Amino acid sequence: MEYLSLLLQNHYTLIIVSIGAALLGTVSGALGTYAVLRRQSLLGDAISHAALPGIAIAFMLTGTKTHLILIIGAAIAGWLGSLVILSIVRLTRIKYDSALALVLSTFFGFGLVLHTFIQRTGNANQAGLDKFLFGQAATMLKSDVLTIGILGGVALVLMLIFWKELKLLIFDEGFAASIGFPIRSLDFLLTSLLVIAIVIGLQAVGAVLMSAMLVAPAVAARQWTNRLSLMVIIAAAIGAFSGVIGTIISSVTTRIPTGPTIILCTTVIVGFSIVFAPNRGLLLNRIRQKKNRRIFKLATQKTVLGERIQ
Repeated sequence: MEYLSLLLQNHYTLIIVSIGAALLGTVSGALGTYAVLRRQSLLGDAISHAALPGIAIAFMLTGTKTHLILIIGAAIAGWLGSLVILSIVRLTRIKYDSALALVLSTFFGFGLVLHTFIQRTGNANQAGLDKFLFGQAATMLKSDVLTIGILGGVALVLMLIFWKELKLLIFDEGFAASIGFPIRSLDFLLTSLLVIAIVIGLQAVGAVLMSAMLVAPAVAARQWTNRLSLMVIIAAAIGAFSGVIGTIISSVTTRIPTGPTIILCTTVIVGFSIVFAPNRGLLLNRIRQKKNRRIFKLATQKTVLGERIQ
């Protein structure tokens, strides 16, 4: 109740950060569902790390830390990184995981080099760029929340418009191609949506932890349902809930960063779902297994007893 009362009071910063974290969690959870179901969970990690040089280059070209400009730079770099990964897989014999690791490390290393170069230029305006590396949600402003809401809303609308096509792409790509769906265009669209979901969260969570924000809510939601539509809704709700709870906990506790706290809250929900979910939960599965063994044992005993009587 103490935590909830903080939100009900006129605590402007907490309300702004909570709204931003909730919007980020909603977008990340919903779009992360596609990455999890398509077994491309680590693509989010590669995109988030590949976005770092885009942020540095955007700052070097403009000399400003305007959130929208840095997001555009991050989106371009993240999209290029994902395009390089897909191109390597299609044009060479290098496996997907190897291409992923290669691009992730290369882009991230390049981004760190540029970040160090910017620090050594003595430009006083560069202070705060490191928040895109580790995240600093407490510095989120109303304009940042509006940017997250607008870009995230556009991504969710596109997801709903191409719902049928994306559904076929993740579940049966071969059938989608056989009925004339443009697979490469849909692949490009899905990758672009993931890029948007990732870059809007770099300020809050950071490049290091953003992949967890994308994947964890979807993993938790998968334990509760086998339907895509319901999984998207549950993942979005888990992401929003984790964002708000993590923000509140970090605000009432001294010297606890908001981004990692949000990730820890999501991880707790993932653990709870893995253990207690009715469809896939370990606890109920263990109970079912014991019950089935007991029934099988009784049936075997009755069969043996019947054979002896005969």
